[in-house]
Amino acid sequence: MKVAIVILNWNGKKLLEKFLPKVIEYSKDIAEVVIADNDSKDDSIEFLRTNYPEIRLILNHQNGGFAKGYNDALKHVDADYYILLNSDVEVTPRWIQPIISLMEGDKNLAACQPKMLSFKNKDMFEYAGAAGGFIDKWGYPFCQGRMFGNLEKDTGQYNNNCEVFWSTGACMFIRSEVFHLLNGFDEEFFAHMEEIDLCWRIRNAGYKVMYCPKSVVHHIGGGTLPKNNPRKTYLNFRNNLLMIYKNAPSNVLWKICLLRLILDGVAGAKFLFEGNWKDCFAVTKAHFYFYRNYSNIKLKRKATIKSSLDNSGKFIYPGSIVMDYYLKRKKTFKSLNWGVKNEK
Repeated sequence: MKVAIVILNWNGKKLLEKFLPKVIEYSKDIAEVVIADNDSKDDSIEFLRTNYPEIRLILNHQNGGFAKGYNDALKHVDADYYILLNSDVEVTPRWIQPIISLMEGDKNLAACQPKMLSFKNKDMFEYAGAAGGFIDKWGYPFCQGRMFGNLEKDTGQYNNNCEVFWSTGACMFIRSEVFHLLNGFDEEFFAHMEEIDLCWRIRNAGYKVMYCPKSVVHHIGGGTLPKNNPRKTYLNFRNNLLMIYKNAPSNVLWKICLLRLILDGVAGAKFLFEGNWKDCFAVTKAHFYFYRNYSNIKLKRKATIKSSLDNSGKFIYPGSIVMDYYLKRKKTFKSLNWGVKNEK
């Protein structure tokens, strides 16, 4: 068994200075630490070569975002398990062992995430993954511990292992064999939701995704693009449409796409009404990208690996998170009273 922690870096010297020492300390004799650099323009590489000459560096020749950056780097990493770790994550003692043990005990378990808490408020769940991700029937993602912008305090309410729909990309444990079988991340996504797309494909191929709370990490978040950035708005709306069209069941595909186009239009109008015309334009731009590239997106759907063992359905919330959150005021995962249960 070989484990590789692969940190994708882009102009992240300050983050490496802050968080890399604990990654090294808490992975000794367990995993190799690899830094994949996405064509940084700061002095990250000089810093690493001077202070950590023992760490292996993989130099990507362009910044292809999260998706292409990892795809390019992982071609050169030989391991049974990859741990894809953001540079803005603080790890804790024994953060690796519980998840690897869980995956070793179930060969059908392809990806897993730890408990993701906030670095700034360590008793609060963090936005990017919290206690494992799900989506509703209209393709809106949410998490145990995080519904839209509402973050829960960690009181032990999600302290058991459970299957989830998607694992956070900020700290994803994944079998290398499955990653390469499914051709890794979709590089068209660049960044945002590429991990949900990959996990949906993992489930469509008959594998499992899980959450393991015995492993705990703390995440700063927002390191790639700040909140309320029009580029981030564009990627989120565009990539959500791409993800839905690639992976949704055929019998409900067009129903979902049509409603999402309408709801996205409502969101765009809300941005405009609030004076955020750049975000409004980003939503419009995302839709035109979808229309313009429809033929290529359709080919991707045909190429997505399907399986008679498809086990994604029961992990898709059958209601509308938008309706539940904004109209019914259901602000926590447990308030949904949904059938997915934590397992001991």
